[in-house]
Amino acid sequence: MRGFRHWRWHLDEMYVKVNGEMVYLWHAVDQEGEILESYVTKTRDKIAAPTFMKKALKRHGSPESIATDGLRTYGAAMDELGNRAKQEIGRWANNRVENSHLPFRRRERAMLRFRQIRSLQKFASVHANVHNHFALERHLVDRQTYKEKRSAAFAEWHSLMS
Repeated sequence: MRGFRHWRWHLDEMYVKVNGEMVYLWHAVDQEGEILESYVTKTRDKIAAPTFMKKALKRHGSPESIATDGLRTYGAAMDELGNRAKQEIGRWANNRVENSHLPFRRRERAMLRFRQIRSLQKFASVHANVHNHFALERHLVDRQTYKEKRSAAFAEWHSLMS
């Protein structure tokens, strides 16, 4: 995966309440909608953004471009890491990561929220892996291929769970 250099990442943060306290869940999503990294912090400042980005870069290598929203901490983190030329800020450039929040919010509501930051971090990382396993790009393949991939994913899931 490190050799795949024409990646475009989308970075965003969302707030999540943990026992009535606001914490921030940072997401990194690639151009295909797969969640690369999830990271929970108590703050949304110049210290949290580079920490999250260093973690993502260490694990997944360097992308060709990084789409973010207008939050200034991303600019400061990009300057610190030397990736300022790769940053893209646009009004709709970050829709891919905004849509990745939706399945997380559905599961969060079903679970009746979180009570600890540690459980939120565990859930976010596990949810990302499971979501990536089953999120097949339905609009890119025909129905027969989609059904085959979906049944293969379920078969693999059943073998892992048994």
